[in-house]
This record gives sequence, C-alpha cells and structure tokens, in this order.
Amino acid sequence: MTKSASIEVQDFIHKVMALDKPKYQILEELRKIVFMNYPEVKERMMYGGIMFSLEDDFGGVFVYKNHVSFEFSYGYIFNDPDKLLEGNGKYRRHLKITSLDSMDMKQVDFFVKQATQVDD
Repeated sequence: MTKSASIEVQDFIHKVMALDKPKYQILEELRKIVFMNYPEVKERMMYGGIMFSLEDDFGGVFVYKNHVSFEFSYGYIFNDPDKLLEGNGKYRRHLKITSLDSMDMKQVDFFVKQATQVDD
C-alpha cells in the first residue's frame, strides 16, 4: 500500500495494525481504493481518523470498535440507488465496513468516484 506522506497518518496506521489486524486490512483496502481513483490525494489526521483531500476535503476513514467507517463530506447528494449510505445529518453520509468481504457489497469504489464530483 502507498506510504502516507504524513507521519501522523503513518503512526495511526501502525497503531491500528498492532491493535486490530482485521480493521487494519479494511483501512488499507479503503486507502487503496482512494489512491487508485485519486493518486494525488493528500492525507492528514483529523477528528481521530484519516481525512482525504484534493483541493478540499472529500471524505475520511475512521476506525471504531465494531467497524471502520468511510465518511463522505457531501454524501447527501450522492447517487445511492441501493440506499447503502447511512446518516441523516445535513451533508455527511457514511458506509460502515465490518469486514473485507462486505466492501464489495458496500460499493465503496462507486461512492469514492462520486466524492469529488460534487458542486457544493
């Protein structure tokens, strides 16, 4: 996987790897999807997770006790025909990932591709 330019992000990834191997694998797979779609993406630690940005923040990955969440800054306007996005805040929506096997079902790549296509 791509090594982060951010020391703080690298430290966070190493901590997750040491504490919870399955969540580490999910975290790395989510980062891989982001970097495949946006090779020039920037990462930084914020709100206890990894934020992704190009010109603006478009989402982030957060590790919780029972899942890893991919939060989309403007997920409320995404095309979501299967109603996979969760949340009812003003803008943000998220996917809860509980295993590597569930990632295809959650269509992560489909939503990541939409993440920078929004006009706010």
